[in-house]
Amino acid sequence: AMEVIMISAHGTIEHAVEATKKGAFDFIQKPLDLNRLLITIRNALNTAKLQNETSDLKQKLDKNTDLLGQSKQIIQLKEDILKIAATEARVLVTGPNGSGKEIVAKMIHKLSSRSSLQMIEVNCAAIPAELIESELFGHEKGAFTSALKQRIGKFEQADKSTLFLDEIGDMSLSAQAKVLRALQEKKITRVGGEKEIKVDVRIIAATNKDLKTEIAKHTFREDLYHRLGVIVLEVPALDERKEDIPILAQSFLKEIASEYQKKPKAISQAGYELLVQKKWSGNVRELKNVIERLIILGGEVISEEDVSKYGMI
Repeated sequence: AMEVIMISAHGTIEHAVEATKKGAFDFIQKPLDLNRLLITIRNALNTAKLQNETSDLKQKLDKNTDLLGQSKQIIQLKEDILKIAATEARVLVTGPNGSGKEIVAKMIHKLSSRSSLQMIEVNCAAIPAELIESELFGHEKGAFTSALKQRIGKFEQADKSTLFLDEIGDMSLSAQAKVLRALQEKKITRVGGEKEIKVDVRIIAATNKDLKTEIAKHTFREDLYHRLGVIVLEVPALDERKEDIPILAQSFLKEIASEYQKKPKAISQAGYELLVQKKWSGNVRELKNVIERLIILGGEVISEEDVSKYGMI
């Protein structure tokens, strides 16, 4: 984007207001103050740079917030997402590792009335059990030994937005109890605090576990399961939608080549056929890793031999 600075010896406040309304970055009257002009130019350049960076970031985010494929499972999943996104219903997304559960959550948020605010994400499996409550609900200064200052938790950060609880099947039972209370009462209390804080949060949870099995094992609360699973969406494994593999592979070829600032490579028909035959235990995430490996190690046209050598690990 180009920034415009207006300079005139005959300007008035009305002219300045009119110029900025029409998109001018600034309006400077003569005689010129060179220091002010230099500062204005620097600020205009910084603004243009920030706008370009924001645009680039939005494009990257947009790439990662769409389900690619034309299989009947993906078409149905997209239709369901469109219906669900327009509501405030809580959603439980299930499916194997690497299948795209996070992308489903991002799509629901992006298409919802809360999309003007950032979706807040928590990976429940990556946070130690003794820290998960502080991560979700925050803590007051001095609540525990290392609590040197007040911390705002993810529930507060997600107020008026969406909170994505990934791998919720790994959450401790004590944290589950507090999440259940937060959903029931729409209030949270920071660790070590007494004040109740109102929160307006839409929850999307995801898991690769069978939560009904976890309920039978007494590692997951049944009442929380029913609170979270107002709508349950299942993301299919890649092996259940093999017709989508060429579409996904072509997208990854372009995306990774762009990241490497290289011309996209092609895959031979025989190479595609071999990719389709492969068992994808790691699902879409594994396919992306394989495509990246083939771009690095394969020929200009990635052959069947390249796929066999570098892609069937």
